[in-house]
Amino acid sequence: MSNRAERLRATLLHAFPGAEVAVQDDSHRHAGHAGARPEGETHYSVRVVAPGFAGMTRLARSRAVHAALADEFGGGMHALALELRAPGEA
Repeated sequence: MSNRAERLRATLLHAFPGAEVAVQDDSHRHAGHAGARPEGETHYSVRVVAPGFAGMTRLARSRAVHAALADEFGGGMHALALELRAPGEA
């Protein structure tokens, strides 16, 4: 895949079958901040609506997403803003 946003989306779709996944690269908004790189691809916002999140706490959902994306954090991703919901949650 050509960029990190595409990899994030593919990884999350694989980890959470049936999920709706939206990924936004926010790196341009963090230029000069800690963890930012001149080439970008360091800061992201992610929205996942997954049937697998039903009955899970917010912390458990966050841990599951971070575990799925561990390789990306090891490869230079610095920050991830998460919105994680089960279908039907407001």
